[in-house]
Amino acid sequence: MNAVLKPAARQIRYRSQGSQRSWFTRLASPADVGEMIKPFVFLDDFDMESRGGPRAGLHPHSGIATVTVVRSGTIDYVDTGGASGQFGAGGVEWMKAGGGIWHGGSAAPGQRVQGFQLWLALPQEEENGPSESLYLAPGQIPSEGPARVVIGQYGQARSPLQYAAPLNYLHVTLKAGESWSYQPPAGHQVAWVALASGKLHVSDAVLGKEIAVFEESEAALDFYAEHDTEFVLGSAAKHPHELVLGYYSVHSSAAALRRGEARIQELGRQLRLAQ
Repeated sequence: MNAVLKPAARQIRYRSQGSQRSWFTRLASPADVGEMIKPFVFLDDFDMESRGGPRAGLHPHSGIATVTVVRSGTIDYVDTGGASGQFGAGGVEWMKAGGGIWHGGSAAPGQRVQGFQLWLALPQEEENGPSESLYLAPGQIPSEGPARVVIGQYGQARSPLQYAAPLNYLHVTLKAGESWSYQPPAGHQVAWVALASGKLHVSDAVLGKEIAVFEESEAALDFYAEHDTEFVLGSAAKHPHELVLGYYSVHSSAAALRRGEARIQELGRQLRLAQ
């Protein structure tokens, strides 16, 4: 009688601790892994303090959505859509730039803020469309097991934030000794994880504070936490278009980039006049 062979684990095709900048670690960009995992384009693990620390002052974007997940501390925010205020640990900022928007933020007074900021390339039908900003409190982010569903749907949990193509973005916390399996939805060939803390066993590897990208497949991912572990996970259908880069913008063509940059220049002119 032939033995039944267990399917090989979905392998890791790329892993990196990223590059350290002044107040964040860039874990993914189009210069390295962004083309591999698009529509996920940039991923930063940030750590900033209010006293003498950096401020992400008003700056523009077009063609993308930024998604900020705060792990600790409180952020002050403002954008040219008219929103301003604060959001703290467990909160999420969704900023769909579309054809252009300016936004900014910093650690609230007396705060040290840690979290992840993700950039998503928008589908062509939205990359020069209306902008949108949403700021969600922790209780507005639904959960399924150990996973908070920041974008998309996992199990019975459906996020109020929906991307206009198949995509999930989860914020996961596992206790030491816990296991968890993630089955990507049909069509999600792209998958990656990035750790904030702990040690995570997956695909015959042990991950620390780094990003790991899995081979393209719809196979499940089986995780085991050696220590208390916190991470984010993304899975999606692969973005079918080019990544054409501006300084703060990502579009699918040079023409779309020109439209986006023209719009953010006009918004910048209006801001200067209003000062």
